[in-house]
Amino acid sequence: MDNYRKKEIIKAFVAIVIIVIAIFIAFTVVYKYQIEGDKRIPFKLSKITVVSTVEGIENEGSEEKWNLNIFQNNDIYFSIEKNEDAKNEDIIQSVTIENIKINNEPQVGKIVAYMPNSSDGRLFNNAEDTVIDKKLTYRGSNKSDSKTLEIGNQGGTAVIRFSNTGLGKYISNDDEEIRHDASLLQKLNINEQQIKCEVSFDFIIRLTDNAYSSKITIELPCEKLMQQGTSSSELTDNFVFKRIK
Repeated sequence: MDNYRKKEIIKAFVAIVIIVIAIFIAFTVVYKYQIEGDKRIPFKLSKITVVSTVEGIENEGSEEKWNLNIFQNNDIYFSIEKNEDAKNEDIIQSVTIENIKINNEPQVGKIVAYMPNSSDGRLFNNAEDTVIDKKLTYRGSNKSDSKTLEIGNQGGTAVIRFSNTGLGKYISNDDEEIRHDASLLQKLNINEQQIKCEVSFDFIIRLTDNAYSSKITIELPCEKLMQQGTSSSELTDNFVFKRIK
């Protein structure tokens, strides 16, 4: 084999090695991004707090002492903070919860998503006009105010409710008093396993120039609801956010 052919074979071999290394590096970068997401996002979802409760809403016009529609509510609070590692002056334009799915339906009841109630009084009222159709958007503002669907443009809190609305009625003339907690489920002979479900949604933070999305999945209600009456949990995992258009 002459020297020319040897040189050509070596060149081809080196080129193949370079291509393989480049493909490996590209694959590693893409794989890492899929697993870890964008680490330079200016704002981060620092934690999710879930509060699970049970309440009875009185049916008006009933003759019984107690005539209640029973709801098992799960209020989910999202805390957004500015990322100290980010070195830009971006502000939050909006936060959106969309593509809501009930991955696992409960054995008993029906899950409905609600936005906060804008009128005075309770934060949520489970009214038909507060049912979320497709998505829930909080606008960036000077401060967070759930009732007006505003979130601080430098960070703040957003909230959504997932409520099991089809648990049934409790009717009685015997009880002297009623506790609005998981004891109402016991009165309906419903256990915790029967109301377990799983919800998922896209959580999108839109900034001045970019937008970032994370797929979030949560099992509801919080554990030990039946034992404690009300229960809560805090999720502080590294939520994976990816840049979107």
